[in-house]
Amino acid sequence: MSPGRYPHPRPLGSTLCSNVLCILLLFFSIVISCRAVNPSHSLPQGQDPPCLAFSPTFTNMDSKNNSKSSEKISEVASLRCAFDLFDANFFNGEKIREVAKGAKEFNIPIIRANRKLVASVNGGLNNPSYLVFNPEWGSEKPQSIDKRFSYPSVSGTKRPESEEDIAFMSVLELGDLIKTKQITSEELTNIFLRRLKRYYHVLEAVVSYTEELAYKQAREADALLAQGMYLGPLHGIPYGLKDIISVPKYKTTWGSKTFKDQVLDIEAWVYKRLKAAGAVLVAKLVSGSLAYDDIWYGGRTRNPWNIEEFSTGSSAGPAACTSAGMVPFAIGSETAGSITYPAARCGVTALRPTFGTVGRTGVMSISESLDKLGPFCRSATDCTVILDAIRGRDPDDPSSRDSPLDDPFLVDITKLTVGYLDDAEEEVVHILATKGVNMIPFKLNYTVESVQGILNFTMDVDMLAHFDEWQRSGQDDDYESHDQWPTELQRARMIPAVDFIQAQRARGKLTREVKESFEVDAFIGNATDWEKVCMGNLVGMPVIVVPTGFTNISNPPHGGSRRRTTVTTGIYAPPHRDHIALALAMAYQSATDHHKQCPPIDDLGPNDSIPNPPTVIYPTRLLHH
Repeated sequence: MSPGRYPHPRPLGSTLCSNVLCILLLFFSIVISCRAVNPSHSLPQGQDPPCLAFSPTFTNMDSKNNSKSSEKISEVASLRCAFDLFDANFFNGEKIREVAKGAKEFNIPIIRANRKLVASVNGGLNNPSYLVFNPEWGSEKPQSIDKRFSYPSVSGTKRPESEEDIAFMSVLELGDLIKTKQITSEELTNIFLRRLKRYYHVLEAVVSYTEELAYKQAREADALLAQGMYLGPLHGIPYGLKDIISVPKYKTTWGSKTFKDQVLDIEAWVYKRLKAAGAVLVAKLVSGSLAYDDIWYGGRTRNPWNIEEFSTGSSAGPAACTSAGMVPFAIGSETAGSITYPAARCGVTALRPTFGTVGRTGVMSISESLDKLGPFCRSATDCTVILDAIRGRDPDDPSSRDSPLDDPFLVDITKLTVGYLDDAEEEVVHILATKGVNMIPFKLNYTVESVQGILNFTMDVDMLAHFDEWQRSGQDDDYESHDQWPTELQRARMIPAVDFIQAQRARGKLTREVKESFEVDAFIGNATDWEKVCMGNLVGMPVIVVPTGFTNISNPPHGGSRRRTTVTTGIYAPPHRDHIALALAMAYQSATDHHKQCPPIDDLGPNDSIPNPPTVIYPTRLLHH
């Protein structure tokens, strides 16, 4: 729902101009299709004809007046069919005809001219909207982007004998191994590439290996270290990118067979940031098709904790690969649930940051006022390290900004008041209370009842603006799951511009009410409750998903199974207070080990089996121009 979205069904600040034009064009295509309606019986003077599916013809066709009258009545009835679909059937007949005439003469030429200018290329990579959503609740002044977080020391880390144990070490632990030269970046890259290839058939979570690039970056990292230059905790650390994030010379498929051979000569901003930090890209990981759910052109991504279950959410590849120890961390995206849902399903720690914290240049766009990039990691500490590397203003993304984040490692949690909702995990509440946090019952109140509808209006209309050509050319017929984007974007053609704006005004009201109700420093609650997912994304609120335990799967096979269902919770904070959520998550994880557990991919029960290898396209290597 990432970009990213979850299939429950991706401000001001959206692509309003493009949306208005698309909607008006659809309006008049409806008018043309309605013109075939038969003439109506004459109506009493002053009464307009209804929207007609059928009406009998006139018997007296000799009179010129009757003929003209019937044509006029037929025209108004046909037009009223279109007005009905926009909930705008309140004009009288003469006004309806005037609207149609004026729109044909004035609106359609502008619609076509603008579409030609900005809508001929899919994906929203060019010509971003300059109507920008701002989630700020206060007047905080951003700190300098050069002021990095103060990472905790992990000195004394010893290299495990088992590669399996190495694969599940934290980013800071792996960084210490590299810094102390117990392992090279090239060795580490080799370990993770082997794991990616080993579990590809099981999880269907990898789109392409960036092998040649990875070894080049790893050798450069090793060479720098040999010269005494250490770039920080990500120096030489392998990672994966969701495949809506572009890297030159490699395919960026957006998970869709329509774009499965697409190569974008764009270096995404988030990739640049990680490259500058010394990280090593080893793979492009599965995005659900056009960032919707876990179905892509190569299959459907599975959950490492239960291989008969799917990952959910379009950041399925980053979640599954991080969970399975195929990468130490990965970057995913969320528009409406595509970080929170797969993180919860796969049992990993993941952060959906405040809107605008991470630049999106070079990333497929669903909604310019909702899309966010965030890390999937082993722990909240790792999420903090990754966020520090990728945060900051992207000069080519009008929505990005230098966020006023304090150092999460320096937050005094004993000075915080944290609310807990009815659906919060009791263990989290208890542990934080024992650590000195003031925990109180809490309920977030707002009067806006159409939260889920506002999100769908915003996401779907924006998405259609970015994939207008895709729909017009009929490429949606080849989409991987027809009840997903094709159906939603067809409906999006029927959302009037005025009502889209009203939805954004309602979004503003929601934001004000949530701000006024947010009387705590953070709150804890279910991370995948759909209402909270919609509300949190609409107001730009950060949340960190934290594993809190496991339960047995329902209906296990006879003889037992080691597969498990993961249990998670969400820690929510106000916009630009990500450091508070991260600090609380780190405090909880310092007292538990749920986040350190490994899924049973190689240790299935006696009656479990790994699925047969898929008969699909294999991950691709380097693709030269």
